[in-house]
Amino acid sequence: MNAENELRKNLNKLHTTELGMERIKRNLSLDTDDVVDWCKTEINSANAVITRNGKNWYVNVDNCIITVNAYSYTIITAHKEKKDR
Repeated sequence: MNAENELRKNLNKLHTTELGMERIKRNLSLDTDDVVDWCKTEINSANAVITRNGKNWYVNVDNCIITVNAYSYTIITAHKEKKDR
């Protein structure tokens, strides 16, 4: 099974920590209390590009990158995509 299908198939397992929630909200300037639900929506969107590198999945979507641990399904962080100068 490829990483994209595996992550999307297990969206119900996604979670994060309190610190992770604050970090994601700060990094992306989100105005939502349900960061996990926001991430699930982004990961499930048609334009999300999901890759796996080692123990993490990286979801590149809407100019941001969401990092998810592939074993625990913990959303580690999310940040705005850096533009090449």
